[in-house]
Amino acid sequence: MQRRRVVVTGTGVISVLGDSRQALHDTLCNGSSGIGPVAHFADPALHSPLVAEITSFDPANYLGQRNYRPLDRTSMLLTSAAQLALDDSGWASEIGEATPVGLVAGTTFCSVHTISQFDRRALVEGPSCASPLDFANTVINAAAGQTAIWHKLKGVNSTISTGITSGIEAIAYAASLIGEGHERAVLAGGVEELCIESLLGFQRAGLLARVQGTWSEPPVPFDSQASGFALGEGAALLMLEELEAAQSRGATILAEIKGYASSFDCSTEAGEAGCQRRAAAIASCIRTARDAATSVSSIEALSCSANGNRFLDQSEALGIKLAFNGRTESLPVTAPKSMLGESLGASAALQAVDMIETLRDGRVAGVRGFHRPGDAFPLRSVSADCRTVQPRSCLINSVGLDGHCCALILGL
Repeated sequence: MQRRRVVVTGTGVISVLGDSRQALHDTLCNGSSGIGPVAHFADPALHSPLVAEITSFDPANYLGQRNYRPLDRTSMLLTSAAQLALDDSGWASEIGEATPVGLVAGTTFCSVHTISQFDRRALVEGPSCASPLDFANTVINAAAGQTAIWHKLKGVNSTISTGITSGIEAIAYAASLIGEGHERAVLAGGVEELCIESLLGFQRAGLLARVQGTWSEPPVPFDSQASGFALGEGAALLMLEELEAAQSRGATILAEIKGYASSFDCSTEAGEAGCQRRAAAIASCIRTARDAATSVSSIEALSCSANGNRFLDQSEALGIKLAFNGRTESLPVTAPKSMLGESLGASAALQAVDMIETLRDGRVAGVRGFHRPGDAFPLRSVSADCRTVQPRSCLINSVGLDGHCCALILGL
């Protein structure tokens, strides 16, 4: 059976840099950062970390005046992004009745704050004080389930949790469901909330950027002096559809899913040996995605996963060099986490939204603050400046802390 072509007909995004793909892309290209001090919660144990926090989010702006008590923050973010994606794709409710729409959401922790609140209340105040409304959100697929209920999405409903790569794995899985004929339309992407529990966890693991005092410069991907990343949050979804079905309803085609692949580095080595092994896994993933994209002759823009973690950044840079046989001198490279922070399960989906706009207007955002790559840095095409190209295809790369590697190719 011939594989069906899968296209993107709409996007929905809630981020620290805007709530539309145009606003997100414009802000990234302007070099504006959403990283700063924590605004909504404080704890002496946090030591004033830098974060990418959405400080003005109100679900009523996207969903109207409704009862939001059943939804926690993660579910509100995803439900709002889904509304934006449905609107952007022109997917009317009556069409959804005839053709069920599915949802595949990627997340690292989903509602970890709700889970912690529920457990603390039950332990401190007693089981009778635990909220039944909170209990409904104490599973990792809560946000996907709540979003499907809210929007009456009757297709597949799935949650993928593979850490940083979750969002891109969700898009790839949804594309495979459509390509193999199991679904006609699926919302796919990722969501993550910023909360004290995740911040403390990453801080105690030594992964957050270390700062002096209450504020410092945000971490810079690929920087030789980077000490870690700034944790972020957000939600981003793509409306994926089978090409002929999208054309038959007159939908606007924003991009096509050309290829995707994943790999895993199971080693636990650090240092140079570990970097080489991780780079080999990243290179293998990129090559496999390129091989799957039979109609793509070359990659003209690349969105990196780099976030300020020196081991991951160096591994990714070396892996890209290996995958392209060293021919990366003129390849425009961006690393949106220099301005968006590391939003975990939402990060790669946000990268994909940005790259869709790059395919439209030809601008590739720079890496904010980049100027100290180190003598052995293998990607000489990385720049702090926004560049203009004429891309027909681009690659989104995602690299996880625990060995996951995933690549997705978008094209026109």
